Amino acid sequence: MTMRIATFANSDQMITSALRTQATMANLQVQEASGLKTEYLAGYGADTQHVVNLQVSVTRAQSHIDAATLADSKVQVMYSAVGQVSDIVSQLRTALSAASSGSSTGTTSAISTAQQLLQQMSGILNTQYDGQYLFGGGRTATAAVDTSSFASGAGSLTTTDASYYQGDSELASVRVSDGQSVTYGVTADNSAFEEVMRVLKFVANSSTLSGTDITSALTLADQAVDDVATVQAKLSDAASRIESAKSQQTDYKSYAESLATDLTSVDVAAVTAQLSTYQAQLTASYTAISKIQSLNLASYLR
Repeated sequence: MTMRIATFANSDQMITSALRTQATMANLQVQEASGLKTEYLAGYGADTQHVVNLQVSVTRAQSHIDAATLADSKVQVMYSAVGQVSDIVSQLRTALSAASSGSSTGTTSAISTAQQLLQQMSGILNTQYDGQYLFGGGRTATAAVDTSSFASGAGSLTTTDASYYQGDSELASVRVSDGQSVTYGVTADNSAFEEVMRVLKFVANSSTLSGTDITSALTLADQAVDDVATVQAKLSDAASRIESAKSQQTDYKSYAESLATDLTSVDVAAVTAQLSTYQAQLTASYTAISKIQSLNLASYLR
């Protein structure tokens, strides 16, 4: 139907208004589907930089959480390994105590036990996690301990000997926040481990053990027990600090995500209600437009 000149202005105005309402509805439908105010950062206007900063903060916090989680797992494995070292020292002390009676059987048993424990000790200090050696310092791709040469030859209870160590002096650490790092590494040449290796080598390579040898070996073993316990305590403290920092980063991440959500999200229920209102408005507009366009003098006179 051809529109009359007299009704063109009103019809054009109503159509423009209807199209504007339709565009608004389209935007609201996108918000309803996504739950976001806009699909593009630029759409947040003055809040755009705040949104970007919060997103960066969330990403950074997650990276700290991931690093702390990995480090915590390594510390737990190291703590368990050091616990096994304590068991080794306890077994050696038991064997030496039995040998102190002076019987040849006890002495032979102590020597044999030390030989076996020396091999076990090497395996413990070469513990790996996620494909990396934990007690080799920065040389995580190389076994921390090699006893092929160390295990041979007479040992000494008084001379420090860490010739078995193949790593370096770097201690593992993890950055748990922008301003905090936690050092948790322990190397296989630590004095506690060296004392255990030294006493094991001495006993394992002895052809016989005198009463003096046994007493001196027990003294060194007792010292090793205390020093190994100190290593465990330090690992426990490192684990506690890592877990605490991880908890703080998790809380911060949740807080930043909440702030970002407040800036970027919409109330879906409210948007749905708005859509219903605009739908009714749009329906009324098109009905009115249709009515205006259908008006003519003949219809009016009827």
